[in-house]
Amino acid sequence: MDQTKDVIKLVIPAKAQYVGVVRLTVSGIANRLGFNYDEIEDMKLAVAEACTNAVDHAYRECEDKGNIDVTFHIFGDRLEIKIKDEGNSFDIAAVKKRCGPIENQLPFTSMRERGLGLHLMETLMDRVDIHGGQGVVVTLTKFTNRDEVDQDVDSPAKTESNR
Repeated sequence: MDQTKDVIKLVIPAKAQYVGVVRLTVSGIANRLGFNYDEIEDMKLAVAEACTNAVDHAYRECEDKGNIDVTFHIFGDRLEIKIKDEGNSFDIAAVKKRCGPIENQLPFTSMRERGLGLHLMETLMDRVDIHGGQGVVVTLTKFTNRDEVDQDVDSPAKTESNR
């Protein structure tokens, strides 16, 4: 199993005005790791969605809002972003069942509101893991170099000369 190269931790109050701080942090880290503009924008949107869900749902019934812990795990081949709250949990299977599959032929306005954020995160990231219990932990993963050819694959020129 590969080891984490670096870990960066950020703790914000579970308030909407601090979600932008997380977006800026994602942008800075992802840029440093060499992700392209579109990948960075996708990550910012997915992370903002996960944080906004924590702001809107995790501490909904709490008078004193809690915190959102955002941890960036940097690996050689990927960036994993964990968004954790200690508020109200939810049943992920029930949300997926309730929202059902997204039907492309239907207009966007007819999509069910619940679960759309989850679909968005799954579309924008390479992997999304959600665990409930005491709060919710959302792990968003984006791989580096996933569209590139492996280093040990023969180039077309080399393959062509072997015929």
